[in-house]
Amino acid sequence: MINRLSRGVYAITPDLDDTDTLLQMTATALSAGLACLQFRNKQADAALALNQARALRDLCAHYNTPLIINDDAELAASIGATGVHLGGDDADVQATRERYGSALLIGASCYNDMQRAERACAAGADYVAFGAMFPSSTKPKAVRASAALLTQARALQVPVVAIGGITPDNGRAIVQAGADLLAAIDGLFGQGDIAAAVRAYQLCFQ
Repeated sequence: MINRLSRGVYAITPDLDDTDTLLQMTATALSAGLACLQFRNKQADAALALNQARALRDLCAHYNTPLIINDDAELAASIGATGVHLGGDDADVQATRERYGSALLIGASCYNDMQRAERACAAGADYVAFGAMFPSSTKPKAVRASAALLTQARALQVPVVAIGGITPDNGRAIVQAGADLLAAIDGLFGQGDIAAAVRAYQLCFQ
């Protein structure tokens, strides 16, 4: 199992019922070089989520890219995904680690809270995510996190993901502050040229 995420672009899938369209868009992003893909579909029922997760697992395997499942450790484990991402209202990091051991890489949303990140790492989280860094169309009411928090998070010695309103224009400063991965949904999948969008984000790491 991949136990650390590489630096780069952390793509999060949009809510799409059309699995063929989802796979076409994701394949384009993967071909441009993602560090990680998170499957997130808040609108999908269990059957659709399972179908899409399996298809994305196979696609990510082809591109040798880690697949993270949002919120659902059971789904992640059942399809052999790389890991699960847990939000503030999702399962407990420690309980998930105790149940699945090293079978799943575990990420944790920490919003603007360093103590939350410290607790998550102590409980076994493999990476932490902070944000929103900027106003976000996906979550317009999300709490805001400061770039200084990313610098502090370097001491945790796990990969740090930054999310929320990040663009190729503002992403370089976020990487310089301490982010190892830049997460985006609409910034990638909402663009006319998805592959070009991925490459634009990659420039933030140069």
